[in-house]
Amino acid sequence: MDISTVLTRHLPTTTLAYCEQLWQQYDFDLHISRPRRTRFGDFMVKPPARPRITVNVNLNPYSFLITYIHEVAHCAVYRQYPGRMSRKRVAPHGPEWKTLFSDLLQPVLHEEVLPSDILRPLQQYARNPKASTGSDPALLLALKQYDTAGENNKMPLLHLNEGAVFVFQKREFIRGTLRRTRVLCTEKASQRRYTIPAHALVEQSELCPE
Repeated sequence: MDISTVLTRHLPTTTLAYCEQLWQQYDFDLHISRPRRTRFGDFMVKPPARPRITVNVNLNPYSFLITYIHEVAHCAVYRQYPGRMSRKRVAPHGPEWKTLFSDLLQPVLHEEVLPSDILRPLQQYARNPKASTGSDPALLLALKQYDTAGENNKMPLLHLNEGAVFVFQKREFIRGTLRRTRVLCTEKASQRRYTIPAHALVEQSELCPE
């Protein structure tokens, strides 16, 4: 399976080109891993083989994005300091990694790319990133609302056609047009309009009659 197909399955659509660019720039193998309790992803290098990045299959698109860039930052450190890494003079999440991770996050820290409820805590986190997003309660809480665990009968709102009727938070809506990272929708009962995150998990119920 080519890299474009893999990334399309797991990332927000607004980040695909950038994440593929990172893959080309830092030259690594990407593998999608079964869920792991102790880590979301990892970076491994055993010369002369190419560096290898793994990311858990069960992450929501935004968690996958942050984890992917987190691991690419490790690869970037390896590419820039190969000798120092082999002599263990570069800490895994030391200043070199912090700087590169923060730099690599910058192109996605925009309202055109991320919903505001994730963008704000991620901007704060990027100022001094930690070894795990789990160490930042605000960012962790923002990401959890997009989790898919136990939601196998649902799909991202973005994947529905305009006019489709779906259930979200126990209310029925009609899917409207995409506005950056959110979709304009109409609640059936009240006819009020709401914007819902494009990657929110919803359950399709029927097609809106013409």
